[in-house]
Amino acid sequence: MNDLSPVFPQSNIDDTVRESAVNLLAARYRDRLPEPGTWNDTLSVILSHRSVRAYLPDALPDGTVEILVAAAQSAASSSNLQAWSVIAVEDKARKARLAALAGNQKHIKEAPLLLVWLADLNRLQRVAAAQNQKAEALDYLESFLLGAVDAALAAQNAFVALESLGLGGVYIGALRNKPLEVAAELGLPPHVVALFGLVVGHPDPNRPADVKPRLPQQAVFFREQYGFGEAGLLDVAAYDERFRVFQREQGLAEQGWSIQAGKRVQDAGALNGRDVLRDALNRLGFELK
Repeated sequence: MNDLSPVFPQSNIDDTVRESAVNLLAARYRDRLPEPGTWNDTLSVILSHRSVRAYLPDALPDGTVEILVAAAQSAASSSNLQAWSVIAVEDKARKARLAALAGNQKHIKEAPLLLVWLADLNRLQRVAAAQNQKAEALDYLESFLLGAVDAALAAQNAFVALESLGLGGVYIGALRNKPLEVAAELGLPPHVVALFGLVVGHPDPNRPADVKPRLPQQAVFFREQYGFGEAGLLDVAAYDERFRVFQREQGLAEQGWSIQAGKRVQDAGALNGRDVLRDALNRLGFELK
């Protein structure tokens, strides 16, 4: 295994911050890479990210949701159209029903809050109608994609914000397994769809999550033109070994990332019902021309 103690260039980082940064980067990559000559608390929060699936039942502090939404609304928005919305679900019965639709993930019921992020073209349609304007562009794939991208940017801002407050979270993509049922549960009008959820709560210290290693930068980061090829497969093979070490440490079955990823893309059945998502979107009012 490669040396996990990368060397910083001359920088303005003091020894304590340097050690913390080295540890965070080593945990994220489990490998050596060049590090920047500067660091701050924001980077520490981002590099410390982990998915939390075990929560205490404690309620969130008053005003937390509003802070998270403010952080979300501070994200970039294409043409300032703000084509997303979010629903805070705190009712235990509703969370349980949504959990059932999302593969019975118990952390949805366990945590005090589920944020459901929406691609929302309904608001734009209503605003245009109020101005006696057509809204034909909303029927095109680009508009749906715009809403999905905006929602993802907003949600990630909220995620960084909640982690900066000492909270934990995990995304719930499985809400897309049953988009029509989720829409009915949340009372969504046409031209609105739930893209994913975000569970939020206090992590249970007795059931800690660890930082999951990512692909090496050379497998995902290129200069000027796309560059993943045969050499990239060697990088992935090396990553597989580091990933198996992580799985072993977490008491998980050792498969490696390549096997896991391959199983998730092998056929339509691996999509867990999302192979009919286009039809569901059409039924929810998205024409996707």
